[in-house]
Amino acid sequence: MSSAKARTAPNAGPNPDRAALASIGRKVRARLAADPGVYHVPCDKAELFALANFLSASECSQLIGMIDAVARPSPVYDGPAGASYRSSYSGDVDPDHSLVRMIERRISDLMGIDQTWGESFQGQRYLAGQEFQGHYDWFDTTAAYWQKETRVGGQRSWTAMAWLSEPELGGETNFSRLGISFTPQVGTLLMWNNAGPDGTVNHDVLHAGMPVERGVKYVITKWFRSRRWS
Repeated sequence: MSSAKARTAPNAGPNPDRAALASIGRKVRARLAADPGVYHVPCDKAELFALANFLSASECSQLIGMIDAVARPSPVYDGPAGASYRSSYSGDVDPDHSLVRMIERRISDLMGIDQTWGESFQGQRYLAGQEFQGHYDWFDTTAAYWQKETRVGGQRSWTAMAWLSEPELGGETNFSRLGISFTPQVGTLLMWNNAGPDGTVNHDVLHAGMPVERGVKYVITKWFRSRRWS
């Protein structure tokens, strides 16, 4: 199944999954904070964690090949595939591939979220000039697509994203409202909570894949839901 991200939403709407988001947040927060290898990014308005060398160079190379095999103009919820604000290529990698299954287990074990609550891995490829402008990963529950999403797993809770390559210039992941920007580092896993401690969706996690100026950027992303994803 292909997954797309919701673009910037001015109003999140009702939050029927609030209690679940707060509960998941507590579990993941405690698990990551107790892991000495995980770096807690200093920030008062959001929860972000990073783990260097989560993926090996060989794993990154294999995943890049898998992304190239399925890449197509990236979908979005509120516009056509290949819309100007998301100009990358993306695709869901084979969920039954042994490497994918192993990495999914490692992410789930690291974060303490059941694997069945996670969407399929989506790989993204950014060539020179391509970007994904400011957006949220959480869903606008007033939008038409929400009726489907609430049936297949509900609101997105946490995002886990790993860089598979480093462009020569550009391609940072920028959280503009937090004043934080991450330069791609091969194998590093970045994780963030799309909600606050009380389970309300967090408007401060607005983020963008900045334009690649030279080279190619490959990323793989996994979104977790507030309940089992189907």
